Formats: sequence, structure tokens, C-alpha cells
Amino acid sequence: MLTRSLLVGTVAVTLAGPLTPLEFTPKPSAGRLPDTVYVAHRGGALEAPENSMAALAAAQRAGHAQVLDFDSRMLRDGTLVVMHDPTLDRTTDREGKVRNLTRHDWPGVRLRPAAALRARWRPERPPTVAEVLDRFGGRSVLMVEAKDPESLPGLARLIERRGLTRSVFVNTNRPWLAERAHRMGLMAQLWRSADQLRHDRPEEWRDFVAVLDVDHRARDADLRRAAASGIPRVWAHTVDTPRDRDRALRLGCNGIITDAPRRLAKTRPKHH
Repeated sequence: MLTRSLLVGTVAVTLAGPLTPLEFTPKPSAGRLPDTVYVAHRGGALEAPENSMAALAAAQRAGHAQVLDFDSRMLRDGTLVVMHDPTLDRTTDREGKVRNLTRHDWPGVRLRPAAALRARWRPERPPTVAEVLDRFGGRSVLMVEAKDPESLPGLARLIERRGLTRSVFVNTNRPWLAERAHRMGLMAQLWRSADQLRHDRPEEWRDFVAVLDVDHRARDADLRRAAASGIPRVWAHTVDTPRDRDRALRLGCNGIITDAPRRLAKTRPKHH
């Protein structure tokens, strides 16, 4: 039992009872996630500039999602940066391959917010993976997709050095890379498309996959089979409407990966 003293006027009063000082507050971890998880995909790409520090910060502040998702790409010198596409063309003010740049070039790149976004967002530099881990690691559970398979060792080092192996899921579409991530002591996440799920046997991955990330457009039978695979977490992507959310939950998924966490937060899931 912890006690503390408060000064009320000139009288010191001792309070006894459960106390959770800041330094004793449990750090976020996969083991403390709720039964149904919401993930802000690329920070919530329909509500903020995707894969930006501003999007991740906004999603964290809003609290609608328990997991923050972002993508990683590797520059020519091995630096890991937050970017979905292999090129800069779609989301930045530059053109060309991400891989052609170095860490010295990266500060000159600026994200270009999508015209469809309602709010006005200032252009900002895309963050590095290290910057995202430093800002949100230990404060939120994170999910990062290793877009470049050869980046996995470097990504593992960034996560391990910060003591975040139990609060960062490492995502990939490649089963062999998910298994390698698991062997490196990371929490492996494997995403699969609707077409892939038609032929997959998810039970074969349950020894090394912590999260099976399934396309919500898959057939009912394929989603049910994934949910019954023995993999503890089966999360559906990318779900942006209450109707699609409710279907995924009804078919056995226990997580929703969404570009619109605020939108989904406005309605409660129907009974499933």
C-alpha cells in the first residue's frame, strides 16, 4: 500500500490507498490491448496526412484507436523513413524513388496533404522511423510495415534498442519474413489480401504470427477460417464504414484497421 501526504491549509493529511504515480504507470504493450482493437491506419489517412507525425499525434490525442500504424521504407544509406510508396510522387513535393535519397536529402522532402482532407494541414517533413519510435514508443502500441524486406534487421535494432519489442508489431505480406521477425524476437504481423486468403491455410502460421491482418473484402468463409486459425489476433483491413466493421466483427475478427478512426468512433458496433 502506498501513502502520500497533502498539505491542506497548514495541516498535513496522509492519504492511503492505491496510488499509481507516473513512474509506476504500466507502459503500453500488446498484452494490455482490449478485446476489440482499433488501429489508426497510416495515422488515419482519411482524416489526416497519411504517415505524418501530425496524423499519428492527432490519432493518439483523440484516443479512438489503441494502435498507431505507419509504413517504413529504406533510403540508399540504410536510414529507415516513414513512407508507404516506393516513390515520392503521390504524397510529397518530390518525384522519384525513395531509395535514391539519403538521410542528408530527407530533410528537404515535404509531405503534400491530400486535397480531399477537410482540415487544413501544414506541409511537414516525413518522419524517420527512429523519430516515430522516440515520440510514441512506450506511449502507444505501434504497428509498422516493413515495406522493404531487407530493412528488417535495421528495424529490429531500432525497436530492440528502445525496449519496444512487446509494444511494436512488425507487419509484412510475406510469411517467410514474418517468421524471421518472430525468430528475431519481434511481434510478427502478417497481412493477406482477399485473393490470398482464398488459398491460405492460416493455421500454419499460428506458431509465429501474433496478428493476422485480413482483407475485410474476403469471403465470409475465409474470414471465419482466419478467425478460427488459432492465431490470437485477427484484425480486418482497411475498414472505413460501420457496416464493414460490424461484418468483420460478426465473422470473428477482433480488431479493426481503419483510415477513419473518428468516423467509426461515432457509432457503436452492433451486437456480434
